[in-house]
Amino acid sequence: MNKPDDARPDAMSELEKLDAGLPYMFLDPQVVARKQRAVVLTRAFNDAEPTDVAAQDRLIRELFGSTGDFVSVQQPFHCDHGANIHVGDGFLTNYNVTILDIAPVRIGEHVMIGPNVLISTVGHPLSARGRRQWGAFAQPVTIGDDVWIGGNAVILPGVTIGSNVVVAAGAVVTADVPDGVVVGGVPARVLRELPEDE
Repeated sequence: MNKPDDARPDAMSELEKLDAGLPYMFLDPQVVARKQRAVVLTRAFNDAEPTDVAAQDRLIRELFGSTGDFVSVQQPFHCDHGANIHVGDGFLTNYNVTILDIAPVRIGEHVMIGPNVLISTVGHPLSARGRRQWGAFAQPVTIGDDVWIGGNAVILPGVTIGSNVVVAAGAVVTADVPDGVVVGGVPARVLRELPEDE
């Protein structure tokens, strides 16, 4: 959302602050209302008959902001907003993936995500006072093409992951990742380079 040049944070709604990338109060009624659509659709997706692939596909495409031709998401799946998730062709997730998409999450083509992965665009203040005021911030996450994210990995707010990347199981990605590497550890660091044909 674009805000006028003369708009001040104290004159903006909490939802306007969120959309502008400013700190906001996450229990604000407008912010909470934005999540309700995702709650309804993810519940319907997770409750869909496991053999009814057509229903699952329809619900995920309704939930996400945009998708490629082929998308496969295993139940259960969880998200904050849904409309901020944009995935390319050949997107696959395993079981129990959570994408907290308060800010946009843009994922390229042929990306595979292992079980129990968390991709988060939302964080909270370091100060106790800020947390007591229900403060939050949101920063987008971007993931390139041909990325494999191993099980139990965590991608933190504001991170950009390049293309042809493997994120090792259990890694916590706190900073940007260049193209063509394997990263692992806590916090994640480059373990090796990958040739384009691997």
